[in-house]
Amino acid sequence: MTDPTPTTPATTTQTGTPVASDAHSLTVGADGPTVLHDRYLVEKLASFNRERVPERNPHAKGGGAFGEFVVTEDVSAYTRAAVFQPGATSETLLRFSSVAGEQGSPDTWRDVRGFALRFYTSEGNLDIVGNNTPTFFLRDAMKFPDFIHSQKRLGDSGLRNSDMQWDFWTLSPETAHQVTYLMGDRGLPRSWRHMNGYGSHTYQWINADGERFWVQYHFLSHQGVESMGADEAQQLAGSDADFYRRDLFDAIQRGEHPSWDVYVQVMPYDEAKAYRFNPFDLTKTWSKKDYPRIKVGTFTLNRNPQNFFAEIEQAAFSPGNQVPGTGISPDKMLMARVFAYSDAQRYRIGANYNQLPVNQPHAAEVRNYMHEGQMQYTFNPAEHRVYTPNSFGAAGGPTADPAVGVEASWETDGELMRSAATLHADDDDFGQAGTLYRDVFDGEQRARFLETLTGQGQSITIDEIRERFFQYWTNVDAELGAALRDRV
Repeated sequence: MTDPTPTTPATTTQTGTPVASDAHSLTVGADGPTVLHDRYLVEKLASFNRERVPERNPHAKGGGAFGEFVVTEDVSAYTRAAVFQPGATSETLLRFSSVAGEQGSPDTWRDVRGFALRFYTSEGNLDIVGNNTPTFFLRDAMKFPDFIHSQKRLGDSGLRNSDMQWDFWTLSPETAHQVTYLMGDRGLPRSWRHMNGYGSHTYQWINADGERFWVQYHFLSHQGVESMGADEAQQLAGSDADFYRRDLFDAIQRGEHPSWDVYVQVMPYDEAKAYRFNPFDLTKTWSKKDYPRIKVGTFTLNRNPQNFFAEIEQAAFSPGNQVPGTGISPDKMLMARVFAYSDAQRYRIGANYNQLPVNQPHAAEVRNYMHEGQMQYTFNPAEHRVYTPNSFGAAGGPTADPAVGVEASWETDGELMRSAATLHADDDDFGQAGTLYRDVFDGEQRARFLETLTGQGQSITIDEIRERFFQYWTNVDAELGAALRDRV
């Protein structure tokens, strides 16, 4: 599959070389790993990570707290990770955030909410970096900088603009499922405490026998899932722009410690090949009828930060932070995020951001040959060589352990190409969005959804984009599209 012949000037790299695609990363076959020598993808993501100083680009406004995770069930048949073994306990850090707004933006703007969870395990840090929705807007990171740009501000006026948001969404049909979540009740949660979290991506688990499984993480709130009305959200945006941050801090200070149950959906390794939806497509969910949720344990937030900047603003998450028994998958967005998140932290905080206390592993000792750089304040003993291999034995420094092996893996072979992933039997961009609207939303939720979309449609000023807006929602549900056309 190739992009259509352009009728406008060709996109180029920063050095003027024309590029073949702004939609597809370079992968080994349609479903294989994204390769590091996709020069344009790396340049595009690296450029994107350096657009803002010093706040995060997306997910700038947020808050968080520390807590404890306790494993209450036995999932050792699926993973050998120490953090998930029966009875294990780990300190946790959870950062909540908005996606589109800047540091000073109101908490109660309609938005997806970030849900970044760190487990300080005995084998190093494990980060599950997701949202309060089980899906996302895109399935290929090549489009991610463009998506965020469409949610930010115009270059001339510096203002946010409905036309550019809906222009991008209606030209990118894979966004429909997530936009349905966003325009529904989950776009305005009652508080951070009253929302579920999701790893969103598909990850891999490996058990003690080397068997591999595909998993998706779900974090279900003990406080329940509650939303607020658009009028109340608008009022709070003016009267208390830090409403969510204040609510979380005050609740923990009062001793009302919020908690979540940790569940996983587990798919046997070989079943991914023929599952009716592409299980590595971030815009899709797995049916809970096909793969029921399995409980793992519970985590509770019980300690506020002592210093917000040091412990929350400088917290540096990455989905590349995995531990033995866990790993990533062929999800194209996930593979790119493994690079992009760590790269963004090196730019935002510094080359040695993992030496900051909030980012240091708590039990695993750090031993390697990476050294020096900006703000280094830990260092190896004098006899420790700065290179490997060396001739100084144990005193010369650590050696790699072949027994660790390659943890998360999958088989793939094929020609390097820029292509959409292979479609599975039930794959399309609007089907799950329609199911969410018709079968998951109740009557009151559908009414609020229609009211929200009516306002969105009325904010669009360009006729062509408004027409695509109507068609976009008609593709989700024909009656919904007709109602919007009548109301707008």
